[in-house]
Amino acid sequence: MTLIDLRTKQCIFCAETIQSEAIKCRFCGEFLNTAKAKALEAAAEANEDCDEEEGSENDKILFAGRPSLWGIVADMAIGAFFCVIGGLLVGLPIEQMLGLELTVSQTGMVAQYRVLAGLGIISVVASILAVKVIRLKMIYYEVTPDRIEWSRGILDRRVDNLDMFRVVDLKLRRSPLDCIMGVGTVGLITTDKTDPKFDFEKVRDCRLLYDVIKKASLEADRTTGVVHLE
Repeated sequence: MTLIDLRTKQCIFCAETIQSEAIKCRFCGEFLNTAKAKALEAAAEANEDCDEEEGSENDKILFAGRPSLWGIVADMAIGAFFCVIGGLLVGLPIEQMLGLELTVSQTGMVAQYRVLAGLGIISVVASILAVKVIRLKMIYYEVTPDRIEWSRGILDRRVDNLDMFRVVDLKLRRSPLDCIMGVGTVGLITTDKTDPKFDFEKVRDCRLLYDVIKKASLEADRTTGVVHLE
C-alpha cells in the first residue's frame, strides 16, 4: 500500500498552495529548488524571526506597579490628628474641665453629645482614609515599549491604554515629603483626546519610570515617524 503525502506549502513566488514535495509550482511555473528560490525562503524565514522578536520586545514590560501608600502620609497624619481630637471628646469630661454650671440632666446630655461627636469624627476620618487607601490599591500601571496601560476603579473597573507615540512631554514632580518617602508623580502631556493629561500618582522608582517613558516615547516617535509640533 502506497502512502500519499498530503502535506502542502505556499509557493515562495506566487503564494499559491502546492504539495510540500513539489519542485516546480504548477501555478506560476517557477522551480523551487533553484538558488533564487532558496534565497527567497531564507529571507522569508529571517523576516518571520524578526517579527517574532519585535513582538516579544513590544510585549516586554518596562515598568509595573501601583501608587505607594507613602504618598498619602500627609493625609494619614491629618487624619490621626482629628482621630486624637475625637478620642479626647470621647474620653475627657470637657464640660467639667471647663467648669460649666450644669444640672445633672444637662451634664448627661452634654456628655452624650460629646461622645457622639467624638465617635462621629473618628468614623468619618477612618472612612475617608479607607477610601483613599482602597482607591490607591485599585490603581495598577503597566508600561511596555509601545503603550501605557492602567486600570482603576473600585466598583466600576476600567482599563485604558495610551500609545507611546502620543506622549508629547513628561514631568517629574516631587515634594520634600515625597523625597523623604521615596515616591513621586510622573505627569504626561499627550495628544490623546481622552487623556490629554495623565499622572502616575505617587509611585516608587519614579525616576526610573520617568527615564523609561522618555526613552520609549522617543523610540516610538522614531519608529512611527511621528513629529510633535509645539
